Formats: sequence, C-alpha cells, structure tokens
Amino acid sequence: MKTIYIFLGLLAFATPNFAQVNTNRVLTIGKNALYFEDYVLSIQYFNQVIKAKPYLAEPYFYRAVAKLSLDDYQGAEADFTLCIERNPFMVLAWQYRGAARQSLNNYEGAIEDYNKGLESRPEDKQMLLNKAIAFLQQKKYDEAIEVLNLLLKYQPRFTSGYLTRGATYSEKGDTLAAFSDYDKVLELDKYYAPAYAQRAMLYFQSGKYDEALKDFDQAIHLENKQVGYHINRGLVRYHLHNLRGAMADYDWVIKNDPNNRIARFNRGLLRAQVGDVYGSLDDFNQIIVWEPDNYNAIYNRVLLHNEAGNYTDAIDDLNRVIDEYPNFVPAYYFRSELKRKLKKTKEADIDYWAAYDLEQKLNKLREQGKIVTGKSVYDSRELADTENDSTFVRESSDKDIAKFNRLVVYDKEDELQSKYKNEIRGRVQDKQVNVDLEPQFAITYYESTNALESPVSRIDKTVSDYNHKGLLDLLLKIVNHEAPLTDDQAAHHFQSIDRYSLILDRNPADAEAYFARAIDFMVLQDLSEAIDDFGRAITNQPDMLLAYFNRAVVRYKQIEISGSSENFDRELILRDYESVIRLNPDFVYAYFNRANIKCLQKDHRAALTDYNEAIKRNPDFAEAYFNRGLTRLYLGETNRGIDDLSKAGELGIVSAYSIIKKMAAD
Repeated sequence: MKTIYIFLGLLAFATPNFAQVNTNRVLTIGKNALYFEDYVLSIQYFNQVIKAKPYLAEPYFYRAVAKLSLDDYQGAEADFTLCIERNPFMVLAWQYRGAARQSLNNYEGAIEDYNKGLESRPEDKQMLLNKAIAFLQQKKYDEAIEVLNLLLKYQPRFTSGYLTRGATYSEKGDTLAAFSDYDKVLELDKYYAPAYAQRAMLYFQSGKYDEALKDFDQAIHLENKQVGYHINRGLVRYHLHNLRGAMADYDWVIKNDPNNRIARFNRGLLRAQVGDVYGSLDDFNQIIVWEPDNYNAIYNRVLLHNEAGNYTDAIDDLNRVIDEYPNFVPAYYFRSELKRKLKKTKEADIDYWAAYDLEQKLNKLREQGKIVTGKSVYDSRELADTENDSTFVRESSDKDIAKFNRLVVYDKEDELQSKYKNEIRGRVQDKQVNVDLEPQFAITYYESTNALESPVSRIDKTVSDYNHKGLLDLLLKIVNHEAPLTDDQAAHHFQSIDRYSLILDRNPADAEAYFARAIDFMVLQDLSEAIDDFGRAITNQPDMLLAYFNRAVVRYKQIEISGSSENFDRELILRDYESVIRLNPDFVYAYFNRANIKCLQKDHRAALTDYNEAIKRNPDFAEAYFNRGLTRLYLGETNRGIDDLSKAGELGIVSAYSIIKKMAAD
C-alpha cells in the first residue's frame, strides 16, 4: 500500500481536491485508529473519506461507531441514518442505531431498528437481547420476557439472556422465576460475577441479608474492581449492622474511584450516623461541588450544619431546598427551629404556622386520593411508578427529597445500559486477540493514564540516550497501554509528517528523519507507512535498534487488526526482535514482545524462555511475571504459575489476584 499523502509537501488531508484522496487507504487507517480505540483521530480520517466520496455508506458507519464510543449518541444516530440511506442492507447499522436510540431513551425507535435488523438475522443474540432490554426499560415486562424466551430458544447457553430475564422477572415481582434464572446462569458458568451480584440484590430486596452478603463476597472475589459490587455490598453490611464493613467498602470505592458520587453520599450518611460530623460535611460538600443541584445532599448538609452550630449556613441551604421542593413540610419546621436558635422569634413563628397550614392542606389532598411529593401534587394515575416507600434504599436517579437519608444503591439503569452498549464500544471488527496476556510494549510518545493498574515506570538506557540527543519534539516512552490522540496532538503529527517529508525530499538518506516520521505514522495508526519508514531508517542506519523494535511492534498490530496471522509473516517480526537483541542483549522489552508472539504461535515453552530472559535482566518486570504466570498455568504448572501471578500482583498488576482466586476456587 502506498502513502496516504500527496507528496511535494502537500498532505492529502490538506489539499482541497478531495478526489485525490486515496479513500480506501484513508478508510483503512481510520478503521485502524477505531480498532485501537483512538476515536477522535478515527473521526478525522472518516471525515476526509466523506468529503471525497459522500455517497459511500461505510465511512458514515464507522464515524458513527466512533461517536457512539464517545457517548455522542445524537451524532451517532445521525451518521447511522446517513449510512442506512446509502445502504439499507447493512444490518449492523440498524443494530447500532438502535443502541444509539436506546441511549437517547428512544426505546420505540430502537425496537423498530432491531426489528429491521432481525429481518435479516432473526437469531441474532445481541439484537434480541437489546430489544428485550428496550422493553424492560419501558417496564413492558411481558414483551421483554417474550423476546428473551425466543432468544434462549435459539441460544440455550447464553448467560446474558438468562441474566436479563432474571432481572425482568425481578422487576415484575416474580422472585421465584428470577432466582431460577440466576441459578441457571451459575449452573452454566460458576465464575460469572454479574450473576452473583444480581442474585445478591434479589436476596437483599427479599430481606435475606446473609445470603446477599455471601453472593456479593463471591462476586467481588471474582471481579474485585467492579465498584457497583462494593457499593451494594456496603448496603448489605449496613443492614447487617456491620458499619465498619460498610464504611470499608465505600472507602475502597473512593480510593479507587475518587469521583464516585454514590460511595461519597453513602459514606457521608454513615459518618453522620457515627458522629463524624466534619468528615460527613466533607463528603457532602464534595458532592455539592460536583452536583450543585443534589438537594438530597444539600438537605443532609443542613442537618450537619445544625449539628456543628452553623445555623446561618443551614438556613441558606434550607432556602435552596424549599425553593426546589415547596411542599416539603419538614424543611419549614426545621427552618423555624433554626431561626429560633438565632433568636429570630417572629420569623420562626411565621415558618412554623406556614408549615402547619401546608401540612393540613396536603393531608386533605392525600385523603382525596392525590399523591403529594415535595415538588407537586399528582393524580395517582400520573405517578403510578414513582412512589414506592416500601424500599429502604434509593437509586441515584431517584431525586425524591423525602428519601434524603437513604443509602444509594448502584443504579439498575447503569447495568442495563452496559449490556447493550458494551457490545459495541470499541468493537468494529471481531477482535481475535489474546486479551489475557499483558499487551506488547511500544516506543511512542503517549501512555494511557486511565488504567487502574500502574506497575513501576519503565526506564531504559537506550531510549533515554536517544531522548538526550534532542532529535524529536517530544520524549519517547516505553509503554504497553498507548493513549488515543487528541485533536491537537493529531494535528501536530500531521504537520510533523509534512515537515519530515520536506527534509527527506532534500536528503533521502536521513535515517533519523525516516524514524521520526515513522513514529508520527505509527501514532496516527498509518501502520503500513510506518513499517515502510522504519525500514528506510534501518536501510540507512543498520544499527538503529529502536527502528527494528517498533517495526516489529507495528507488524504485530496488523496481526491484531486482521484477527489472523495468515496474511502476515510472523517470521519478519521475530527477525526484527532478534536484531534488537543482537544490538543490545539487555533490552528486556524485545524478549517480552517476542514471548507474546510465541504464545500466539502456541509455542509456550519457547515463550517461557523469553519471559525468563526478561525477568533475569529485570527482576521487577511485573508484566513479564504476569504473562509467564499465565503461560505456566496453560502448561499445567499451576503452583509456579500462581507464584508468578502473586509476584505480578505484588508489583502492581492487581488483576493477577482475581486469577489466583479463580484458581483457588477450582
């Protein structure tokens, strides 16, 4: 494949003559970026294809997938529509537009799209599942169960189908049927954490707290990082009067997810209950910074201000609550009490009698069959599903001020959305890669900062020495979780390609310029052009270790994208790593990456040899311990594998512990 830019210093992206753009080439690069979850960058590529050939359906489809992954649901729906107008036979466009509409709460529109897609694929499990969830979100339980029954007829071992049907039965009030479905899931897969978590909530709602705790413990044993499990286990522990345990769960969530509103709210309530007024104030103050209109938090802060003697601050907060909830009688009585403490007797009396009169009025309305909330008065038919005071928790979406002192449960809607969105997010082609192994390392500019796990930073003399030459605008890093580009970063690298192209036009033998441009192509996901430029750098400077290394890295990326190594020569990758090791036998990342390739070839004994070499040279190489542990488990060396995983966990790869727990359960 040839370069995507028109030479003589003009990038195809910059030229106004869009007919000159090699659209197949640019579309491929855009799909590369999309595969590696570089959504902002991928949209830029798809924009260029659309400008050149607006009649094509594909670029609208892929741009829509990128927007969907960025939670731009309206933009995604619009692009899927443009795709369907150009090619109504693209079934995935109907399915994904349905997901976008579902995220926009357009459930009827989503169901129409799934029905259209199911005309071509009547047994498609994801569309059937999504359609059932759309019915469930509308509280059309019978319709949801009908779809799920059909789904499970086609897919009798589909755990998500049973799990969703169990949730539907639970919502409908058929507890026995719900338990039966959750039990069926665990019969099919005893390591499926969501089934334990959902069954735990059903036990919790049934008042069977010991059984609920047992199931939450098992869910967390299998998937320790799921904050929702910790939040809901905290509820169970609270109802078992284990305040210390509940607090520990909320502390864990806040430590690992400092912006988690639910854990912060619940911890605030618990702190208030144990008399930690100022700690509780800190929690509610933070929530109100994030959510200035969280009136449940504001009312709790009123109580805390009162405890702390901050009566004026308490009245200021109460004024806000009363403005938003004019029928919330306790607020008027409370404000009266606070004004009395401030010696404002006349104002206190006015509030007291206003509260009394309002209370009498609202009681008469209730006697007439009306439903009274803090905000307004409704006919019972208008609010049939919004009032349920038999529960002792509330979901975060429930803003009823009368429930201000209830612990918040992890929202069911979040769980439902994850079922129909996660199937799409980050997936365009079918990924056929080994998701268990820690991924290969690359030498690049950007490292993802979103990973929960952060083993020790990597410092290598070869890379440091190269950085000290000052040949590049940015510093190179050794990473195995690359970060997607921002718009500004992408623009910088497009300009950098243009600049190095001019340099190479004047001096075609400049190895450093080829290497620098290859890095630009690599971060822009133009993999074929990156490989070519790394090769040109090597031709002009045969001892350029970093070029050999990154050429192997990019070739492996091509294997990942294709889902198969049949069309790519793995021997070329291994040859490049051999060159790296010949140039520097202590460059541990070459051994690590080569071991990953050998695992892909199912040559696990040879992979072990390379992981051993990496660890011998760097005894703190967490990822190498992790991958060697998995490889040993695969070979049946259970104890040695667990030892390696334990060491990986000790060095910072926390997910190693969940694998150890699963092995222990066996």
